[in-house]
Amino acid sequence: MRGLWTPAWLARHLLAIVLTAGCLGLGWWQFSRAADGNSISWGYMFQWPVFGGFVVFIWWREVQLARRRAAGLPLEKVAETPREPQGPVTFGRPVRVDTRPVAAAADDPELDAYNDYLAWLAANPGARPADYPGRTQAEK
Repeated sequence: MRGLWTPAWLARHLLAIVLTAGCLGLGWWQFSRAADGNSISWGYMFQWPVFGGFVVFIWWREVQLARRRAAGLPLEKVAETPREPQGPVTFGRPVRVDTRPVAAAADDPELDAYNDYLAWLAANPGARPADYPGRTQAEK
């Protein structure tokens, strides 16, 4: 137990107290802002105490780990021995899938117009999209 009163642990205790008090104070401050009509502060009012609770949780966890280390107890549960599989492990044969060429899509005038537009932009790199003259009847 003496290990929790070293200078390093005293600094950790003090840091946990300051952070928890700060989070609770910020929660109270957000409550006062919310009471004045700032509606988003209602969410922050609940968020800050959760942060303070997280600080307390981490502090408690670290104290418990330090006590277990000092007592010589195992820090984590020992993993079970892995079980052997019941039967042989096999792999299946790969399945062959027929590959058919993709059929050409039906004529899509909107797709053709878009492709012409992209080709025109590639051919005229300095042009703006608003300069596109559009498709003529001969191209359609």
